[in-house]
Amino acid sequence: MSSTFPLKKFEALKTPFYYYDMELLERTLKKIKEESDRYNFHVHYAIKANFNSRLLELIKNYGFGIDCVSGYEIKRALEVGFDPAGIVFAGVGKSDWEIELGLDNDIACFNVESIPELEVINDLAKRRGKVATVAVRINPNVDANTHSYITTGLDENKFGVNRIDLEDFTDKISKMQNVSLEGLHFHIGSQITDLSSFKDLCVKVNEIQEWFISQKIYPKVINVGGGLGIDYENPDYNSIPQFEDYFKVFKKGLNIKGDQQVHFELGRSVVGQCGSLITRVLYVKKGVKTDFAIVDGGMTDLIRPALYQAYHKIENISSSSPEKKYDIVGPICESSDSFGKAQSLPETARGDFIAVRSAGAYGEVMVSPYNLREFPKAYYSDQL
Repeated sequence: MSSTFPLKKFEALKTPFYYYDMELLERTLKKIKEESDRYNFHVHYAIKANFNSRLLELIKNYGFGIDCVSGYEIKRALEVGFDPAGIVFAGVGKSDWEIELGLDNDIACFNVESIPELEVINDLAKRRGKVATVAVRINPNVDANTHSYITTGLDENKFGVNRIDLEDFTDKISKMQNVSLEGLHFHIGSQITDLSSFKDLCVKVNEIQEWFISQKIYPKVINVGGGLGIDYENPDYNSIPQFEDYFKVFKKGLNIKGDQQVHFELGRSVVGQCGSLITRVLYVKKGVKTDFAIVDGGMTDLIRPALYQAYHKIENISSSSPEKKYDIVGPICESSDSFGKAQSLPETARGDFIAVRSAGAYGEVMVSPYNLREFPKAYYSDQL
């Protein structure tokens, strides 16, 4: 049985729901602020990880910017009150209205991912009599050593401009009047726990920057993206990622010129550990090899295990009985609707609360109404 969760208060709540540890989120934000300020680094929160308004309000209070990948995310950031001067906009498929929204609100930067996109931004900015600040997102061809679905920095990925196309890119932008190239942008993937991948990124960034300088182009901003992973197996022991070591890699590895700024786009590492999906056992069904703990939460509420075969630590927070093996499965009419196979849990019974941990990132934001299910509500540690 876990004492981390307010079980008595959970009794009155309809499951499944998301539960956020706001104290942990605040400690995490303080640590990011402390370690990034040490080197005068600039942090943008990747809003795609979680756009819950209460979380965003707290993040805003720490002065971080926002990294968006859709116009809808820009809208949410503006509604919450983030300064447009701290909003950067990435994504391979920016539609015209999204670009126009960024232009009309004078956001900090468009992270451009192709020459055709650059041409459209220049055209739309010209119509408005504006000059758009852009950074070119470059594929450094660095292996992030993570799941193939969340690797983004290899030559065969859809993201960014390949190095062989940079000369064409810079030639085109030199002839444009309504875009200003002020930065280099990189992002190699997500859930990266091996810091050597970031060391490799620094080497490639330095090489690429030297090429730009040889072309008489001096970037004001080096944006190295995000991707720092969290510990899904030990969420209590490693509740806050090693931001000290992470930022130190870039301080030591990057060759920063003069008053250049270094920017980061952190998402999962900010909010991942503060959220849990709380679900309740409906039935325990006998199986051949393991029994099934059938819960009322499913892949519509947390899709990561079905989508990526992602691991989440699963806890029975109601029981302290001896452990048994269970497949924890949901009610959705899909065989992939499973949170974990052959998981060791205290002996489990109907009505027990199950916590699926480390669900603060890519959890609530990816819910689905499949099977006409309601979206799970969110509750917060400082309001229960």
